[in-house]
Amino acid sequence: MDAQHTPVLVEETVDWLAIKPDGFYVDATLGLGGHAVEIARRLGTGGRLLGLDRDASVLEIARERLREFGDKVTLVHVAFSQIGDVLNAREFPLADGVLADLGVSSMQLDLPERGFSFRARGPLDMRMDRETAETAEDIVNSAGEKQLADLLYQYGEERDSRRIARTILRARPIRDTEHLATVVAGARKQRGRQRLHPATKTFLALRIAVNREMEELGQFLSRVPATLRIGGRWVMLSYHSLEDRQVKQCFQQLAREGSLKILTKKVIQPSEAEISSNPRSRSAKMRVAEKIQNVTSVGRPAILNEKGWHQ
Repeated sequence: MDAQHTPVLVEETVDWLAIKPDGFYVDATLGLGGHAVEIARRLGTGGRLLGLDRDASVLEIARERLREFGDKVTLVHVAFSQIGDVLNAREFPLADGVLADLGVSSMQLDLPERGFSFRARGPLDMRMDRETAETAEDIVNSAGEKQLADLLYQYGEERDSRRIARTILRARPIRDTEHLATVVAGARKQRGRQRLHPATKTFLALRIAVNREMEELGQFLSRVPATLRIGGRWVMLSYHSLEDRQVKQCFQQLAREGSLKILTKKVIQPSEAEISSNPRSRSAKMRVAEKIQNVTSVGRPAILNEKGWHQ
């Protein structure tokens, strides 16, 4: 497991979080706990770590990995967009650092039964939280042609979205991940040397749609500033342009309002050595900011209650 589930940019993450032994930190996308373990190792007796994840299966694996740290670590099965509700309900202090790694867990990708990958036959599932209702199969076999094409274009930035959608409708019912990958590959135009599998963008778009990832990210970005104390660090790891663009624009807007200072003028990316040892890290981009003021709108300081929450 350790070889296959290597956390991305782990040294850079803990360095930019500037971890204080008695600080309080939130890993908002816990996954298998790779980053969380390194954060917890740097905490003293007064330090605390809160881990959030909406996938109950990976949460249980992370729980075992973090067991050695005892009550320093609290784990909650919840979507990261609910970060503010969790801190408020459990009366945690404002955080000294918040981390969100937006990548899909290696376990989710590697288990065919989760349906995230086209590399092995599996059900068209793709749900991160398996308690939710809609699956990729529901979309693939039920969506109208225009709806499906728009989804592929918007979330996957797929130039052949209309042709793929039309071909999918003709091939229905789509039985599994392997069937879908074959149908998509047959529908796409060949444009020179293909670096990615022809179905990569289609699978990405479906995963984003099933898990409402862009909506969740938008809610998370809007709620994190209220959970950070002054001087608190905010580290974001993204893996495709839609995510990174939204993170970049959020940081820039908050910097203009005066609540954040952007610490990474250029995105941080994995070294060649890291990419060589962990190919899944190749598309990672890290952005880091620091909270410098409580602001609710441009130029107007926020009013906080005694717990540090916006009134």
